[in-house]
Amino acid sequence: MEARTFLRSQGLPSGDAESPPDSSKRFPDGARYRVEIPSTEGPEVLDAVLAEADERDVPVHRISQGSGVMLLTDDELARMAGTAARNHVELSLFARPQAGWHTGAMASSPTGGAVASQARGTEQLVHVLEDIRRSAAAGVRSVLITDLGVLSVAARMRAQRELPPDMRFKISVQMALSNPASIRIAEEFGADTYNVPTDLSPAQLAAIRAATDLPLDVYIESPDDLGGFVRHYEIAEIVRVAAPVYVKFGLRNAPNIYPSGSHLTDTAVGLGRERVRRARIGLDMLHRYMPEAETSELPVSDLAVPTEVGEHR
Repeated sequence: MEARTFLRSQGLPSGDAESPPDSSKRFPDGARYRVEIPSTEGPEVLDAVLAEADERDVPVHRISQGSGVMLLTDDELARMAGTAARNHVELSLFARPQAGWHTGAMASSPTGGAVASQARGTEQLVHVLEDIRRSAAAGVRSVLITDLGVLSVAARMRAQRELPPDMRFKISVQMALSNPASIRIAEEFGADTYNVPTDLSPAQLAAIRAATDLPLDVYIESPDDLGGFVRHYEIAEIVRVAAPVYVKFGLRNAPNIYPSGSHLTDTAVGLGRERVRRARIGLDMLHRYMPEAETSELPVSDLAVPTEVGEHR
């Protein structure tokens, strides 16, 4: 097919490999994989996740949150940043709001869900950028982004030192780019790590890996509203073909707690602890079927660990 020939001329894979090759790419320290625990909604949940990880000997490299910086008080934001810093863990907070939380009707219509994660109009673009600025001012050095326009402007702000030069942009699964060419665009726009859709096969992941050097964030278990997949037996194959990869442990058969708050703290704590238990199960399988896979030993210099307020690394 002529399209395959043209893709090869552009340095892109011309197909999804039937027998995906080993990825030769690694994190800067040589590791193939790191661990991310998502949906860590507030300081109490962060404390519980780290305590459970210590008890179960689960290395946690990155914590992410989904309700948004906008729904954290100044004290909660400072507490989360301080806890993550003391534990040498990257803290990635969601930059909100998006269309799905706005007054427009299309995002909640039967065929309009694709716009729910986009910044709606200039005012919402401003609001999301302000969420990123507030994160940076609190010492946080990683934010979750869902919108290409937000990403492109935030990257220019970083380049012009309107944001700290060590600020990282973690692309959310909700951006939904799903092929090597589109994910390369996100990389060119300034992404630092990319959360792929939850249902990509190892062959599709390998094709994306061939096109980008970005670390890929891959759900080993995904929430019900993201497919509800439980892929623990695939973890070794995912690490083999997609390295460097953040293996990410969501939770099936769990309530959607976004936006979270004090009325859901006990539920969020229980869910956080169970995500760590699921991570232990997944890592045991990884060690069983791919014992040579290396992870990063904390502290790690390239993680976007929060800094002291006002400090630019």
